[in-house]
Amino acid sequence: MNLAESESALIGIDWGNSSFRAALVCRDGKVLDRIASDNGILGVQDGNFESVLTGVLAIWSRHLNLPIVLSGMITSRNGWVETPYIDLPAAAMKLAENIKHIKTEKGLNLHFVSGLATRNNSVPDVVRGEETQIAGVIADGVDDCIAIMPGTHSKWLVLSKGVIEGFATYMTGEIFASLKSHTILGTLMDEGPFCRTAFLNGVHETECSGTELLHALFAARSRVLFDELASAEASDYLSGLLIGAEIRGATDIFGKPKRVILVGKSELSERYEAALGVFGIYAERANEHVAARGQHAIAIAGGLI
Repeated sequence: MNLAESESALIGIDWGNSSFRAALVCRDGKVLDRIASDNGILGVQDGNFESVLTGVLAIWSRHLNLPIVLSGMITSRNGWVETPYIDLPAAAMKLAENIKHIKTEKGLNLHFVSGLATRNNSVPDVVRGEETQIAGVIADGVDDCIAIMPGTHSKWLVLSKGVIEGFATYMTGEIFASLKSHTILGTLMDEGPFCRTAFLNGVHETECSGTELLHALFAARSRVLFDELASAEASDYLSGLLIGAEIRGATDIFGKPKRVILVGKSELSERYEAALGVFGIYAERANEHVAARGQHAIAIAGGLI
């Protein structure tokens, strides 16, 4: 893409444990170009983050004088610069006020966005990276909703009048992977195409079993033993049990939401959309550039552009 110098105003970096996503953004928030790679922070050797950054962004070398806004696990204890968590409530201005600004020896102007912290029933909870994506949701005009971010550690964030008021983390994806790979449940599971029926049956089972998830999980094995579930469908059934339990638990905390925004384009988001339907909850999809939109909003609030 031929990008004029005058068009670009910001480089946004969403840098996680296993992924690196960059966006070249113009002054009005439009994404001009994107780069994605698997250069997550856990693969960076000897803390050599700047070399990795400039290497991946080499195609944009003439834009490296722009403000570079970084969010995600790059600001964690394992990242480039650890930033403190910010207490709720929070919106773009509060995130901008707590940016950590650094100019490197190579002349890069870096701006690290802090994560957020809260407590649910006196237990601490945190997000890093999701806060920036939610700033993008707000920038797209969504003032009141629950934003759900499926993943290894799924996040539910509550927006009220354009401010993040609360959130909760669910280890649904990690528990699924562990149960499938490291417990007796996985021994009767075979790979196969996605079975929507088995998945939704799992969701319905959790809806009926309430707090008895630890008992309900064994059905992913016992139903196969009694030929009530094919071995190639057991994984989807287990997925439905866990996602259904997450939805039930989250709605117990936050209530049944009037509006839900799903952040993410993966197959996992499609599963959440189907599972939410079992509970009578309709979900919308966020803008695919939501992280860059959030970085742009924070940069505007902080006077970086």
